[in-house]
Amino acid sequence: MSAPIKELLCDDPHAAEHVRSPLWMVSQEPALNDLVVYLDKARVGLQSGPQETREMRFSRRQLRACREAFDRMIIKGEESLHKLCELLCRSFVGRYHLQSVVIGEVPSTGERFTLSQIISSHDLYSTIDLDLGTRQLRKIRFVDGGSWAVPSLVANVVEYQPSEANAFGVHKVISRIKAEEEIWNKVVDEIFGLDALVVRDKELRHLSKYVKDIFGIKVVVGTPSEAVLVHEALQRSVWPSALLEEFGISRSASTERVAFVETKDYLRRGEKESGWEAIKSVVTWNDRMFEIQVQPLANFWREREHLTRESHAGFKSRREQVRQQVAEQLPLFGFYQALLRWLFQDPEGPAPIFPGVSVVVLE
Repeated sequence: MSAPIKELLCDDPHAAEHVRSPLWMVSQEPALNDLVVYLDKARVGLQSGPQETREMRFSRRQLRACREAFDRMIIKGEESLHKLCELLCRSFVGRYHLQSVVIGEVPSTGERFTLSQIISSHDLYSTIDLDLGTRQLRKIRFVDGGSWAVPSLVANVVEYQPSEANAFGVHKVISRIKAEEEIWNKVVDEIFGLDALVVRDKELRHLSKYVKDIFGIKVVVGTPSEAVLVHEALQRSVWPSALLEEFGISRSASTERVAFVETKDYLRRGEKESGWEAIKSVVTWNDRMFEIQVQPLANFWREREHLTRESHAGFKSRREQVRQQVAEQLPLFGFYQALLRWLFQDPEGPAPIFPGVSVVVLE
């Protein structure tokens, strides 16, 4: 007799209302929260009783609701991300214009290129960032031998470019969001406590730098001393009601300033082995979590050049290396990655298989 794991998605939609999932700081969507809490409870059951046969049940109706909630999470998260960027620009930059910056790749040669386009505020808030990038790439073709080839998307960001010099030496503010697959990988990371797992495991510890947050901001300044200046000013900054209202934001304890959760200073402690330099902080604002990096210009261009030159396969390999090694040591981790890909990208296909687990989707 199998032991069903069905406390949340099929029988009791309110069972998880007082339990917050690892995604809660970036999404307050109840359906999405309940799914992640359900998966976390299932993980506990599977790890505590690995000899038992268990059944995981999902409702198609509720999975559709989760899919819609995920889309809302991205839209709302990007809106908060861009509003925070604009507040930072008003505090440290002054006048600025917006650019969509795309790094593309020619499929046959692996050659990479950077494409920039000025966009309006309307473009910024009416189109998700990923669509901004793919829309640019759809406009161009490359002669690939005897035929025309469509370039593939490697990365895309939105840049806030100062129109004039400013007192803080800010050259640009950049916003970026993780791709959808990477977001779901991050969910699995949090369900399994991957950060703590990597820190505890000597063989994996050096790879922890590849685990990233979902919504990110980079402030590029001229020098390391200016990076310190901006970081310290941001810690002191408080935005008045009039400025917040200009962006349609109600003033509250969570919006008038950013709250710092943790900071890692790779300027004062010395640069990473990779040569990467920045002050990197995890903050909360408007009840959402963001990563803010303040980086010197020379290091930013080295990083951009590295991304532009790097092969897509090599980049993805290094990014996924830590997860692959964890999945080899903890097969349930790999099963959860496959389960989320199946639930949200290919629900009509065959369910992933794991010993002792039966996956059932109800109408």
